[in-house]
Amino acid sequence: MGAAFFYHLTDSPLEATLPMLLGKARGAGWRVLVRATDEALLKRLDDVLWQGPEEQFTPHGLAGGPYDADQPVLLGDVSADGFACVMSVAGAEVTPDEVNTLERTCILFDGHDGDALQHARGLWKALTEAGCAAQYWAQEDGRWTKKAEKQPDQ
Repeated sequence: MGAAFFYHLTDSPLEATLPMLLGKARGAGWRVLVRATDEALLKRLDDVLWQGPEEQFTPHGLAGGPYDADQPVLLGDVSADGFACVMSVAGAEVTPDEVNTLERTCILFDGHDGDALQHARGLWKALTEAGCAAQYWAQEDGRWTKKAEKQPDQ
């Protein structure tokens, strides 16, 4: 049974946080889906993942290509089937069934965007009320700090 980890981005933008989290997920041996509904955002994240030092390169692809099933990291708004981890960005939906089936679900949201905050609060409530384990992480002085945790029996 998995858990939903909420990442409240205030100090670092998505473009810096996502590669770090992808590195940790890939280090755990997980195949990862980065889910977003905005094609322009997915293309921007694709560009970000192609940049940087060669030793930190994250093999990935945009959904809709001929090798989607072979990608260790896939960016798109597709089913979570075949993935161990889903990273939801820009308000992309995740379901309680996905959270409970996956190893990890990460919800990354912009802490400076009121609509994103409201969406994340609603998703926390919906997932925890559905019996999903969840953790809430926030940035403080450049470090990630766990601020809340909810287990299914709490």
